[in-house]
Amino acid sequence: MNSMNLPKRSTEKPKWKGAWKDNGPCINHLDQQFNPSCPNSVWASDFTYIKVNGSFHYLCVVIDLFSRKVIGWSLSNHHDVDLTMKAFDKAYFDRGEPDFVLFHSDQGSEYTSRTFRRHLEQNNIVQSFSKKGYPYDNACCESFFRHMKRECIDRKSFRNQEELRLTCFEYITRYNTKRPHSSLDDYTPDEVEALYMERQA
Repeated sequence: MNSMNLPKRSTEKPKWKGAWKDNGPCINHLDQQFNPSCPNSVWASDFTYIKVNGSFHYLCVVIDLFSRKVIGWSLSNHHDVDLTMKAFDKAYFDRGEPDFVLFHSDQGSEYTSRTFRRHLEQNNIVQSFSKKGYPYDNACCESFFRHMKRECIDRKSFRNQEELRLTCFEYITRYNTKRPHSSLDDYTPDEVEALYMERQA
């Protein structure tokens, strides 16, 4: 790393503040069934932290588990319900406002808040939650962030949020359109959805 003048990978994590509040039951309806038979039946969401000019910023994504496509995302310097709401709304409206999607996430306050839960209920979305402190229940989102950081984020430094936003946009676009997945028989997310639509025609 020294000879190639590469920066050291950051292992620093943000300090979380505030306690989780019980705003209703958190049932795991998904139960690690990560391969639904059609689009817009199961979405998974999570967020990660990225250092920008000395402070943490947060990327939230929504992934359609049928194709592993990132269908919504948002970026903020705060991890709060507004971050998750924006990512969900982007996915919801871009996908034609589907009914009865199963929306899976961890039990973070951003997802268990009354505001977020009410918003999903009003749009006929069924909520599902990972077991507390058990990342395997949301393995697809964990995998996406692991690949993104290894392939793109860890070797870059960002002066401001707009630089990070552009990098996220470019990576997610390439991830959806160009990156083959072993879990999809080496097709890209966009190719899997296109094949599905062909079969339905």
